[in-house]
Amino acid sequence: MGLPQLLLVGLVLLLGVVGVLVPGVPGTWLVWAGVLWWALHERSALAWSLLVAATALLLVVQVVEWQLPPRRLRGVGVTRRMAAFAGAGALLGFVVIPVVGAVPGFVGGVYLCERLRLGTHGEAWASVRAVMRAVGTSVLVELLACLMVVGAWLGAVVSG
Repeated sequence: MGLPQLLLVGLVLLLGVVGVLVPGVPGTWLVWAGVLWWALHERSALAWSLLVAATALLLVVQVVEWQLPPRRLRGVGVTRRMAAFAGAGALLGFVVIPVVGAVPGFVGGVYLCERLRLGTHGEAWASVRAVMRAVGTSVLVELLACLMVVGAWLGAVVSG
């Protein structure tokens, strides 16, 4: 697979990760489709193993999400700006502390957005708690799974 096609696969994966944060966008499916595209062109044992592992992980995440309460975005005031802060925080946390850093990064991004908007620590923390109760768990589970798949894909591309 050439560099231009690898960059396009990477773009699909990135759109999938961003899509997790946007309601109505099938982010998980975009991540899976990107890995499928790469595996179909790569045709190596590593590529097929990654596709199987990604498929299993993303299916488990779908089952877990069905068990969680539904997302209620409008009731707690989640904005696109907050989603951008949360996503950037999760991505930064994932890079700084692989895998587990996405969780505090996500919460930190929401807190930073609310602190800038509301001004005080108490109000920002109360808003973070409300957001995490309403949408945080389901978004965080899906985002963490997608970041793990993208990280594994990136590791496979760099090592292969």
